[in-house]
Amino acid sequence: MSFYVREWMSTPVIVVDPDSSVSYALTLMRRRKVHSLVVNIAEDHLTYGIITSTDIRDKIIAEDRNPKETRVREIMTAPIITARPDWTLQECSLKMQEYNIHHMPVINDQGELIGLISVTDIFTAAEEVGWGDYS
Repeated sequence: MSFYVREWMSTPVIVVDPDSSVSYALTLMRRRKVHSLVVNIAEDHLTYGIITSTDIRDKIIAEDRNPKETRVREIMTAPIITARPDWTLQECSLKMQEYNIHHMPVINDQGELIGLISVTDIFTAAEEVGWGDYS
């Protein structure tokens, strides 16, 4: 088994428009059983933001905002930290720790979105293949 982001990232990535309502994003997250959505914030399809369940908890629920009236762009995080498919899971984990994040979109050499890696994916790798001898 491999310990590289490319082997453990989720695909396809679920993308939402920044002008969608947070209510729509919530529905999409629940139906797809995910905790984050990538936000395509530029026409070049190379500039991204992210909206996570933590954003919804902290910026909608805790602040008593109406998700039907709030746009994704109002609570998303942008710019975002991205991962590379050739990173090891350890490199990815350290980067997540450094920035205190739980989800990282994965981009290729052209800056195109090709996947999403989460702490859950890293936990799954550690559980399924262990973490000892991986040379």
